[in-house]
Amino acid sequence: MSKENASKDWDKLWIEYNKSLKTWMHSFESLQKATKDVQSKYNDVVAKAVKESSDKTLHQFSENWQKAMSDSGISTFKQFGDNWQKIINQSGMDQVKAYGDMMNKFAETWQKMWNK
Repeated sequence: MSKENASKDWDKLWIEYNKSLKTWMHSFESLQKATKDVQSKYNDVVAKAVKESSDKTLHQFSENWQKAMSDSGISTFKQFGDNWQKIINQSGMDQVKAYGDMMNKFAETWQKMWNK
C-alpha cells in the first residue's frame, strides 16, 4: 500500500471517527438536557406539593415519584445503551474495530517475539 493510499485511509477513518464522536456527544448532551429538565420539573412539583398538599398526599407523591423515576431510569439507560450499540455497529465503526483487532494481533505477536 502506498503512503498516499495509507494517508487517504487514515483521513477517511479519522473523519468517520469524528462523525461518530459527534453523534455520541449529541446523545450525551441530550441526556444531560433531559436530566436537567427532569430535575427542574421535580423541583417545581415538590414546591407546589409542599405548599398545597397534606402529609398523606406528599407521602403518596413521594412513593409514586420514586417508582416513576426508577422505571423511566431503567428504560432511559437501556435506550442509551441501545443507541450506543447502534453507533458502534455503523459501517464506519467497522474500520475502527478492524484496526483495533489488527493492533491487538500486532501486540500479541510482539509480545510472543520478545518472550522467546
